[in-house]
Amino acid sequence: MNLALVGVGETGSRIVDRIIETEAETGRSFSQGDALVCEISQTATVELNAVPEERHVLIGDTHQQIIEHGVDGDPDLAAEVTRADLPEIRRAFDSLSIQEADGVLVVTDLGSGTGSGAGSVLIEELQATHDEPVYALGVLPAESDGGGSALNAARALRSIVPAAENMITFDHETWRKDEDGEYAIDALATRVVTLFAAGEFDSSTVAENAADSSDLIRTFAPGGLSSIGYASTDVESDTPGLLARLLPWFGGGSDSEDDTTDAAKVKALVRQATGARLTMPCEVSSAERALVVLSGPPSELSRRGFESARQWLEQEADTVEILAGDDPREQSTTLEAVVLLSNVTDVPRIDALQSQAVDHKHAADETAAADDAE
Repeated sequence: MNLALVGVGETGSRIVDRIIETEAETGRSFSQGDALVCEISQTATVELNAVPEERHVLIGDTHQQIIEHGVDGDPDLAAEVTRADLPEIRRAFDSLSIQEADGVLVVTDLGSGTGSGAGSVLIEELQATHDEPVYALGVLPAESDGGGSALNAARALRSIVPAAENMITFDHETWRKDEDGEYAIDALATRVVTLFAAGEFDSSTVAENAADSSDLIRTFAPGGLSSIGYASTDVESDTPGLLARLLPWFGGGSDSEDDTTDAAKVKALVRQATGARLTMPCEVSSAERALVVLSGPPSELSRRGFESARQWLEQEADTVEILAGDDPREQSTTLEAVVLLSNVTDVPRIDALQSQAVDHKHAADETAAADDAE
Protein backbone atom coordinates (compact mmCIF):
# COMPACT_ATOMS: atom_id res chain seq x y z
CA MET A 1 0.00 0.00 0.00
CA ASN A 2 1.52 3.29 -1.08
CA LEU A 3 1.03 6.05 1.51
CA ALA A 4 2.31 9.59 1.93
CA LEU A 5 3.41 10.31 5.51
CA VAL A 6 2.68 13.41 7.59
CA GLY A 7 4.26 13.73 11.04
CA VAL A 8 2.72 16.19 13.50
CA GLY A 9 4.70 17.56 16.44
CA GLU A 10 7.94 16.20 17.86
CA THR A 11 6.78 12.63 18.50
CA GLY A 12 4.92 12.30 15.21
CA SER A 13 7.92 13.66 13.32
CA ARG A 14 10.33 11.23 15.00
CA ILE A 15 8.08 8.27 14.23
CA VAL A 16 7.81 9.24 10.56
CA ASP A 17 11.60 9.61 10.43
CA ARG A 18 12.08 6.17 11.98
CA ILE A 19 9.58 4.59 9.59
CA ILE A 20 11.58 5.87 6.61
CA GLU A 21 14.82 4.61 8.18
CA THR A 22 13.23 1.20 8.75
CA GLU A 23 12.15 1.08 5.10
CA ALA A 24 15.76 1.65 4.04
CA GLU A 25 17.12 -0.91 6.51
CA THR A 26 14.69 -3.66 5.50
CA GLY A 27 14.50 -3.01 1.77
CA ARG A 28 10.74 -2.56 2.06
CA SER A 29 8.90 0.60 1.22
CA PHE A 30 5.35 1.84 1.24
CA SER A 31 6.11 5.58 1.33
CA GLN A 32 9.08 5.87 -1.05
CA GLY A 33 10.26 8.64 1.27
CA ASP A 34 7.21 10.77 0.46
CA ALA A 35 6.93 12.51 3.81
CA LEU A 36 6.34 15.84 5.50
CA VAL A 37 6.70 16.83 9.17
CA CYS A 38 5.00 19.78 10.85
CA GLU A 39 6.00 21.48 14.08
CA ILE A 40 4.65 24.45 16.04
CA SER A 41 7.50 26.39 17.64
CA GLN A 42 9.52 29.60 17.50
CA THR A 43 12.44 27.62 16.07
CA ALA A 44 12.80 24.10 14.69
CA THR A 45 13.64 21.74 17.55
CA VAL A 46 13.40 18.25 16.03
CA GLU A 47 16.54 16.86 14.42
CA LEU A 48 15.73 14.10 11.93
CA ASN A 49 17.91 11.72 9.93
CA ALA A 50 15.73 10.60 7.03
CA VAL A 51 13.27 13.44 6.35
CA PRO A 52 15.08 16.20 4.40
CA GLU A 53 15.02 19.78 5.68
CA GLU A 54 12.86 21.01 2.84
CA ARG A 55 10.12 18.67 4.10
CA HIS A 56 10.12 20.29 7.58
CA VAL A 57 7.28 22.78 8.06
CA LEU A 58 7.50 25.24 10.96
CA ILE A 59 4.29 27.10 11.75
CA GLY A 60 3.27 29.57 14.43
CA ASP A 61 6.79 30.96 14.77
CA THR A 62 5.45 34.54 14.55
CA HIS A 63 2.39 33.96 16.72
CA GLN A 64 2.61 36.00 19.92
CA GLN A 65 1.37 33.16 22.14
CA ILE A 66 3.85 30.56 20.89
CA ILE A 67 6.67 29.94 23.33
CA GLU A 68 10.12 28.64 22.48
CA HIS A 69 9.05 24.99 22.55
CA GLY A 70 5.52 25.27 21.20
CA VAL A 71 2.00 25.58 22.60
CA ASP A 72 2.72 24.48 26.18
CA GLY A 73 0.24 21.60 25.98
CA ASP A 74 -2.67 23.73 24.73
CA PRO A 75 -4.51 21.95 21.88
CA ASP A 76 -6.90 24.87 21.31
CA LEU A 77 -3.95 27.19 20.68
CA ALA A 78 -2.39 24.57 18.38
CA ALA A 79 -5.61 24.31 16.37
CA GLU A 80 -5.88 28.10 16.14
CA VAL A 81 -2.30 28.49 14.92
CA THR A 82 -2.68 25.65 12.41
CA ARG A 83 -5.85 27.11 10.92
CA ALA A 84 -4.18 30.51 10.64
CA ASP A 85 -1.26 28.99 8.72
CA LEU A 86 -3.32 26.71 6.46
CA PRO A 87 -2.26 28.55 3.26
CA GLU A 88 1.38 27.74 4.01
CA ILE A 89 0.51 24.20 4.99
CA ARG A 90 -1.43 23.66 1.75
CA ARG A 91 1.64 24.73 -0.23
CA ALA A 92 3.69 22.23 1.76
CA PHE A 93 1.17 19.46 1.02
CA ASP A 94 1.69 20.18 -2.69
CA SER A 95 5.20 18.72 -2.31
CA LEU A 96 3.67 15.33 -1.50
CA SER A 97 2.61 12.90 -4.21
CA ILE A 98 -0.78 12.30 -2.62
CA GLN A 99 -2.65 11.89 -5.91
CA GLU A 100 -0.31 9.02 -6.86
CA ALA A 101 -0.67 7.30 -3.47
CA ASP A 102 -3.34 5.03 -2.02
CA GLY A 103 -3.78 7.46 0.86
CA VAL A 104 -2.12 9.51 3.59
CA LEU A 105 -1.00 8.40 7.05
CA VAL A 106 -0.95 11.22 9.63
CA VAL A 107 1.20 10.37 12.67
CA THR A 108 0.58 12.30 15.87
CA ASP A 109 0.99 12.25 19.65
CA LEU A 110 -2.55 12.44 21.03
CA GLY A 111 -1.40 13.59 24.46
CA SER A 112 0.54 16.64 23.33
CA GLY A 113 -0.98 20.03 22.57
CA THR A 114 0.46 20.14 19.06
CA GLY A 115 -0.36 16.53 18.26
CA SER A 116 -3.96 16.66 19.42
CA GLY A 117 -4.81 20.19 18.25
CA ALA A 118 -2.88 20.46 15.00
CA GLY A 119 -3.39 16.78 14.18
CA SER A 120 -7.17 17.19 14.10
CA VAL A 121 -6.99 20.27 11.86
CA LEU A 122 -4.54 18.69 9.40
CA ILE A 123 -6.63 15.53 9.03
CA GLU A 124 -9.75 17.60 8.39
CA GLU A 125 -7.85 19.68 5.82
CA LEU A 126 -6.52 16.61 3.99
CA GLN A 127 -9.98 15.04 3.93
CA ALA A 128 -11.49 18.24 2.54
CA THR A 129 -8.90 18.78 -0.20
CA HIS A 130 -8.05 15.25 -1.35
CA ASP A 131 -10.06 12.26 -2.54
CA GLU A 132 -7.54 9.76 -1.18
CA PRO A 133 -8.32 8.22 2.23
CA VAL A 134 -6.62 9.73 5.27
CA TYR A 135 -5.54 7.35 8.03
CA ALA A 136 -4.16 8.29 11.43
CA LEU A 137 -1.54 6.75 13.68
CA GLY A 138 -2.11 8.09 17.19
CA VAL A 139 0.16 7.66 20.23
CA LEU A 140 -1.67 7.46 23.58
CA PRO A 141 0.14 9.07 26.54
CA ALA A 142 1.44 7.10 29.49
CA GLU A 143 -0.43 7.41 32.78
CA SER A 144 2.60 9.19 34.28
CA ASP A 145 2.32 11.92 31.64
CA GLY A 146 -0.49 13.33 33.77
CA GLY A 147 -4.13 14.24 33.57
CA GLY A 148 -3.54 17.09 31.13
CA SER A 149 -2.13 14.70 28.53
CA ALA A 150 -4.97 12.26 29.19
CA LEU A 151 -7.51 15.05 28.63
CA ASN A 152 -5.80 16.08 25.38
CA ALA A 153 -5.86 12.48 24.17
CA ALA A 154 -9.51 11.96 25.13
CA ARG A 155 -10.48 15.10 23.21
CA ALA A 156 -8.31 14.10 20.24
CA LEU A 157 -9.97 10.70 20.06
CA ARG A 158 -13.37 12.37 19.81
CA SER A 159 -12.22 14.63 16.96
CA ILE A 160 -9.74 12.50 15.01
CA VAL A 161 -11.48 9.10 15.02
CA PRO A 162 -14.59 10.40 13.18
CA ALA A 163 -12.46 12.49 10.80
CA ALA A 164 -9.97 9.79 9.75
CA GLU A 165 -10.81 6.65 7.80
CA ASN A 166 -9.27 4.66 10.63
CA MET A 167 -6.75 5.22 13.42
CA ILE A 168 -3.99 2.81 14.36
CA THR A 169 -3.30 3.34 18.05
CA PHE A 170 -0.01 2.92 19.92
CA ASP A 171 -0.19 2.84 23.72
CA HIS A 172 2.86 4.42 25.33
CA GLU A 173 1.78 3.17 28.78
CA THR A 174 2.01 -0.48 27.70
CA TRP A 175 5.33 -0.10 25.93
CA ARG A 176 7.11 2.06 28.50
CA LYS A 177 6.83 -0.64 31.16
CA ASP A 178 9.43 -2.88 29.58
CA GLU A 179 11.25 -0.88 26.95
CA ASP A 180 12.62 2.63 26.58
CA GLY A 181 11.09 5.17 24.21
CA GLU A 182 13.56 4.65 21.40
CA TYR A 183 12.92 0.92 21.31
CA ALA A 184 9.18 1.55 21.37
CA ILE A 185 9.49 3.73 18.27
CA ASP A 186 11.61 1.03 16.59
CA ALA A 187 8.98 -1.59 17.40
CA LEU A 188 6.18 0.59 16.09
CA ALA A 189 8.09 1.34 12.87
CA THR A 190 8.71 -2.39 12.31
CA ARG A 191 5.03 -3.17 12.64
CA VAL A 192 3.92 -0.33 10.40
CA VAL A 193 6.45 -1.12 7.66
CA THR A 194 5.78 -4.88 7.74
CA LEU A 195 2.05 -4.26 7.43
CA PHE A 196 1.91 -1.54 4.79
CA ALA A 197 4.81 -2.78 2.66
CA ALA A 198 3.22 -6.21 2.24
CA GLY A 199 2.84 -6.96 -1.45
CA GLU A 200 5.93 -5.00 -2.48
CA PHE A 201 7.73 -8.26 -3.17
CA ASP A 202 10.50 -9.19 -5.56
CA SER A 203 9.07 -9.68 -9.07
CA SER A 204 10.87 -13.00 -9.31
CA THR A 205 8.73 -14.41 -6.50
CA VAL A 206 5.22 -15.71 -7.05
CA ALA A 207 2.76 -15.13 -4.21
CA GLU A 208 -0.23 -17.47 -4.34
CA ASN A 209 -2.28 -15.32 -1.99
CA ALA A 210 -0.57 -11.95 -2.12
CA ALA A 211 -1.51 -9.26 0.38
CA ASP A 212 -2.14 -5.93 -1.34
CA SER A 213 -3.58 -2.47 -0.79
CA SER A 214 -7.15 -3.61 -1.39
CA ASP A 215 -6.89 -5.99 1.58
CA LEU A 216 -5.73 -3.18 3.84
CA ILE A 217 -8.36 -0.74 2.59
CA ARG A 218 -11.11 -3.29 3.14
CA THR A 219 -9.86 -4.15 6.64
CA PHE A 220 -9.69 -0.48 7.62
CA ALA A 221 -13.13 0.23 6.11
CA PRO A 222 -15.21 -0.02 9.32
CA GLY A 223 -13.27 2.93 10.76
CA GLY A 224 -12.69 3.32 14.49
CA LEU A 225 -9.53 2.24 16.30
CA SER A 226 -7.10 -0.42 15.14
CA SER A 227 -4.22 -2.31 16.71
CA ILE A 228 -1.27 -4.11 15.12
CA GLY A 229 0.30 -7.32 16.41
CA TYR A 230 3.64 -8.68 15.30
CA ALA A 231 5.90 -11.67 15.91
CA SER A 232 8.98 -13.02 14.17
CA THR A 233 11.41 -15.92 14.29
CA ASP A 234 14.72 -16.62 12.56
CA VAL A 235 14.75 -19.37 9.93
CA GLU A 236 17.19 -21.02 7.57
CA SER A 237 17.92 -18.92 4.47
CA ASP A 238 18.03 -21.71 1.90
CA THR A 239 14.87 -22.33 -0.14
CA PRO A 240 13.80 -25.41 -2.16
CA GLY A 241 12.73 -23.37 -5.17
CA LEU A 242 9.46 -22.21 -6.67
CA LEU A 243 8.22 -25.67 -7.76
CA ALA A 244 8.49 -27.09 -4.24
CA ARG A 245 6.50 -24.17 -2.93
CA LEU A 246 3.77 -24.37 -5.58
CA LEU A 247 3.12 -28.11 -5.27
CA PRO A 248 1.35 -28.07 -1.88
CA TRP A 249 -0.97 -25.28 -3.03
CA PHE A 250 -2.11 -27.35 -6.02
CA GLY A 251 -2.37 -30.67 -4.23
CA GLY A 252 1.06 -32.03 -5.12
CA GLY A 253 3.72 -33.33 -2.78
CA SER A 254 3.20 -35.16 0.51
CA ASP A 255 2.28 -34.13 4.04
CA SER A 256 5.67 -34.73 5.55
CA GLU A 257 6.70 -34.30 9.16
CA ASP A 258 8.61 -31.19 8.14
CA ASP A 259 5.46 -29.72 6.61
CA THR A 260 3.54 -30.37 9.82
CA THR A 261 6.31 -28.72 11.81
CA ASP A 262 6.27 -25.69 9.50
CA ALA A 263 2.50 -25.46 9.79
CA ALA A 264 2.65 -25.53 13.58
CA LYS A 265 5.35 -22.86 13.53
CA VAL A 266 3.25 -20.56 11.36
CA LYS A 267 0.15 -20.98 13.51
CA ALA A 268 2.13 -20.39 16.70
CA LEU A 269 3.65 -17.23 15.23
CA VAL A 270 0.24 -15.79 14.33
CA ARG A 271 -1.06 -16.61 17.81
CA GLN A 272 1.97 -14.92 19.33
CA ALA A 273 1.45 -11.81 17.18
CA THR A 274 -2.19 -11.60 18.21
CA GLY A 275 -1.81 -12.41 21.88
CA ALA A 276 1.16 -10.30 22.91
CA ARG A 277 2.66 -6.89 22.28
CA LEU A 278 -0.18 -5.39 20.32
CA THR A 279 0.38 -1.72 19.62
CA MET A 280 -2.73 -1.20 21.76
CA PRO A 281 -3.87 -4.06 24.03
CA CYS A 282 -7.51 -4.91 23.34
CA GLU A 283 -10.01 -7.74 23.40
CA VAL A 284 -9.46 -9.54 20.11
CA SER A 285 -13.10 -10.64 19.96
CA SER A 286 -14.19 -6.98 19.80
CA ALA A 287 -12.54 -6.46 16.39
CA GLU A 288 -14.92 -6.05 13.48
CA ARG A 289 -12.38 -7.17 10.88
CA ALA A 290 -8.85 -8.54 10.84
CA LEU A 291 -6.00 -9.05 8.42
CA VAL A 292 -3.10 -11.44 8.85
CA VAL A 293 0.01 -11.25 6.68
CA LEU A 294 2.77 -13.86 6.70
CA SER A 295 6.16 -12.72 5.41
CA GLY A 296 9.46 -14.51 4.92
CA PRO A 297 11.29 -17.06 2.77
CA PRO A 298 8.87 -18.82 0.38
CA SER A 299 9.79 -22.24 1.75
CA GLU A 300 8.60 -21.21 5.22
CA LEU A 301 5.16 -19.95 4.18
CA SER A 302 3.28 -23.15 4.97
CA ARG A 303 -0.17 -23.26 3.36
CA ARG A 304 -1.47 -25.59 6.06
CA GLY A 305 -0.20 -23.33 8.81
CA PHE A 306 -1.55 -20.29 7.04
CA GLU A 307 -5.08 -21.70 6.79
CA SER A 308 -4.98 -23.07 10.32
CA ALA A 309 -3.90 -19.69 11.66
CA ARG A 310 -6.66 -17.96 9.74
CA GLN A 311 -9.28 -20.31 11.17
CA TRP A 312 -7.92 -19.78 14.67
CA LEU A 313 -8.13 -16.00 14.22
CA GLU A 314 -11.73 -16.29 12.99
CA GLN A 315 -12.62 -18.02 16.25
CA GLU A 316 -10.67 -15.58 18.43
CA ALA A 317 -12.06 -12.48 16.73
CA ASP A 318 -15.52 -14.02 16.50
CA THR A 319 -15.91 -12.81 12.92
CA VAL A 320 -15.63 -14.26 9.44
CA GLU A 321 -14.29 -10.91 8.21
CA ILE A 322 -10.71 -12.23 8.23
CA LEU A 323 -8.49 -11.37 5.29
CA ALA A 324 -5.12 -13.04 4.82
CA GLY A 325 -2.19 -12.79 2.47
CA ASP A 326 1.42 -13.79 2.11
CA ASP A 327 4.44 -11.64 1.38
CA PRO A 328 7.30 -13.85 0.13
CA ARG A 329 10.84 -12.49 0.58
CA GLU A 330 13.44 -14.61 -1.19
CA GLN A 331 16.47 -13.25 0.67
CA SER A 332 14.88 -13.04 4.11
CA THR A 333 16.10 -15.15 7.02
CA THR A 334 13.14 -14.16 9.20
CA LEU A 335 9.58 -15.47 9.27
CA GLU A 336 7.19 -12.70 10.33
CA ALA A 337 3.49 -12.53 11.11
CA VAL A 338 1.65 -9.23 11.34
CA VAL A 339 -2.00 -9.00 12.40
CA LEU A 340 -4.24 -5.96 11.97
CA LEU A 341 -7.32 -5.79 14.20
CA SER A 342 -9.75 -3.16 12.93
CA ASN A 343 -12.48 -1.24 14.77
CA VAL A 344 -11.74 -2.76 18.17
CA THR A 345 -14.22 -1.61 20.83
CA ASP A 346 -13.12 -3.35 24.03
CA VAL A 347 -9.98 -1.40 24.98
CA PRO A 348 -9.30 -1.15 28.74
CA ARG A 349 -6.53 1.40 28.23
CA ILE A 350 -8.93 3.83 26.53
CA ASP A 351 -11.37 3.45 29.42
CA ALA A 352 -8.59 4.16 31.94
CA LEU A 353 -7.39 7.17 29.97
CA GLN A 354 -10.89 8.63 29.79
CA SER A 355 -11.34 8.17 33.53
CA GLN A 356 -8.03 9.93 34.16
CA ALA A 357 -9.14 12.75 31.86
CA VAL A 358 -12.47 13.16 33.69
CA ASP A 359 -10.74 13.23 37.10
CA HIS A 360 -8.31 15.88 35.84
CA LYS A 361 -11.13 17.99 34.43
CA HIS A 362 -13.10 17.82 37.68
CA ALA A 363 -10.02 18.78 39.71
CA ALA A 364 -9.29 21.69 37.38
CA ASP A 365 -12.89 22.91 37.60
CA GLU A 366 -12.87 22.75 41.40
CA THR A 367 -9.61 24.69 41.52
CA ALA A 368 -11.01 27.35 39.18
CA ALA A 369 -14.19 27.62 41.25
CA ALA A 370 -12.17 28.02 44.45
CA ASP A 371 -10.05 30.75 42.86
CA ASP A 372 -13.16 32.60 41.72
CA ALA A 373 -14.64 32.37 45.22
CA GLU A 374 -11.58 34.08 46.69
